[in-house]
Amino acid sequence: MKKKNRFLLTLAIMASFTLAACSVSAKGDIQKEEASTSESKVDLSKIALPQLETAIQENESVVEIETTAGNITVKLFPEIAPKAVENFVTHAKEGYYDGTPFHRVIEGFMIQGGDPDGNGTGGESIWGKGFKVEISNQLYHIRGALSMARSSALDSQGSQFFIVQNDEDASKNLAIQFTPEKIIEAYKTGGVPSLDGSYTVFGQVTEGMDIVDKIAQAEVEASSQGEASKPVDPVTITGTKVLQEAK
Repeated sequence: MKKKNRFLLTLAIMASFTLAACSVSAKGDIQKEEASTSESKVDLSKIALPQLETAIQENESVVEIETTAGNITVKLFPEIAPKAVENFVTHAKEGYYDGTPFHRVIEGFMIQGGDPDGNGTGGESIWGKGFKVEISNQLYHIRGALSMARSSALDSQGSQFFIVQNDEDASKNLAIQFTPEKIIEAYKTGGVPSLDGSYTVFGQVTEGMDIVDKIAQAEVEASSQGEASKPVDPVTITGTKVLQEAK
C-alpha cells in the first residue's frame, strides 16, 4: 500500500462522522467484546463461512449494481442478516438507488453509496426509521464485503452501504482465538477487521471487484467533514437488478 493510502486508512478508522463506515461507539466496543467472549465457546472450524464460497446457494440472493464505471454483482445472506438484506433488496427492486453516487471513497479502505442526497447525510430504510446492526461470527469485513453504513448509534442503519476495497494484508493483529482460520487467510488478501463486530456485513462481491477498485481510485477532494473522500467526478449507480431471491 502506498504511504498516502496508509494515512487515509488510518485517518478513516480514527474519524467519526455521520453514517460513516468506520465510526465505533463505546457501546459498539462492548458488543464486540461480548461477541468475542461468546465466540470463544464455539468450534470455529465448524462455522459456515458463506463469503468464501464461490457457488451461489439457493438461500442467497443476488443483486447486480450497475454503475457508470461498470457492474458489480453481490450475493446476499438473508438467513444471517435478514433485515439488512430485506432492506437492500427492496430498495433495489424499487429503484431507490438509481442515480445515487458513491459519495465517499477512500482507496485502501472502502467505497460508500446509497444516499439519495448524495452527501452522506440522507437516506432511510424501507421501514422509515433506522434499524439495528446484525452481527454474526459467520461474516467478516474481508475484501469485497458488503456492509451497512451507520452513525455512532447501533440502530441508525438506513439505506447507505459500503464495499470493503482494501487489498493489502490485514491479517496482522487479529485475535486468532476468535477468528476462523479460513477468515485469517482471507484477510491476507485484504479487508478491514477493525470493523468486525460493529457493522452489519450482509453480502459479498462475486463479480466486479475491478470496478470497486476503479471507483476507489477516483480523484477526491475534502468533504464537508474535512476528510479527503469526496469524488471530484463521482461514479453513479444507474440501476440495480435482483438476479436471484433466496428460497
